[in-house]
Order: sequence, then structure tokens, then C-alpha cells
Amino acid sequence: MPPGLIDEGLCLLHFTLHIEEECAAVRRQTALGITPHERQMEFYRQIADRGDVLVSVATSGFTMSDEMKARVLSTLLTLMNTRENMDRSAMRQSAMKRFA
Repeated sequence: MPPGLIDEGLCLLHFTLHIEEECAAVRRQTALGITPHERQMEFYRQIADRGDVLVSVATSGFTMSDEMKARVLSTLLTLMNTRENMDRSAMRQSAMKRFA
């Protein structure tokens, strides 16, 4: 287990799977564009925190297989896509309020 994940209590594989599940839940909750601002800010912090942990583990010198490196990069991409989806949803919500 990488040192950066001891607090999480998960190995790197299960941590990335956990992040993927969280991102799917965030996308479901924000897709309709009715998520309160406070909850959106909570999601933004959660995404940033997960990304920070993942990057620190990936750059810590922990030995990883090529498959695990690919999984880490894929999970980082998932975090970025989730953030972008949230931004788009917020923009749609803002536009709907202006034209309503």
C-alpha cells in the first residue's frame, strides 16, 4: 500500500475504483442542474482532494506496473471530465435562470 493511501485504507487499485464510483455519483447528482451551490462546492473540493491524493501517490516513487500507471492516468482523466461536466451543468442552470 502506498504511503499516501494509508489514511484512505485502500490499495491503489481500490482507491481508483472508489474515485470512479464517486465521479459517477457526482455526475448523476449534477446532471439535472438542480444541485445547490453549496453541494457543488463540496463536489469541487472532493474532486480536488481526490486528485491531490492520487497525484501525490503517483509521484511518490511507489513502484507501479504499466497497467496501474494507465489506471491512475485514466482516473485523473475521469476527475477532470467530472469537473468539466459539473461546469457545463452549472452554465446550463445559469442560462436557464436568465431566460426563464
